[in-house]
Amino acid sequence: MPFPYSDLSGKKVRPVLVVSNNQFNAHSQDLIVCCVTSNISKDSNISKEFHNVMLPKKEVSEGKLFEDCCVKVENIAKIEKALIIKKIGRVSKSIFSQVSEKLQRLVSSENTLNNKLLLF
Repeated sequence: MPFPYSDLSGKKVRPVLVVSNNQFNAHSQDLIVCCVTSNISKDSNISKEFHNVMLPKKEVSEGKLFEDCCVKVENIAKIEKALIIKKIGRVSKSIFSQVSEKLQRLVSSENTLNNKLLLF
């Protein structure tokens, strides 16, 4: 799926994890997704970053990943279903639970410092 860079300067085709629920998906032409990256190395701290969930290739069913990846939970986008290139698998319930928990913490009102409405 073409996923936008955070500065909106472009986009890159990459895997994403659908995080929107079935009710939203059934009534919308869009999906809410988190970016998945395979750009991880043994020297990287990506697995220690607060909003990342490691995604070992063995945790994918109904398809496969060719290498271990990471769900970057803070990289969220709303993307048209028409942009989907293909389904590449399904993550385990354990991985999805970790992503859901980190999403909840990311938007939790008790952790919010500023509730600012911004224009960019």
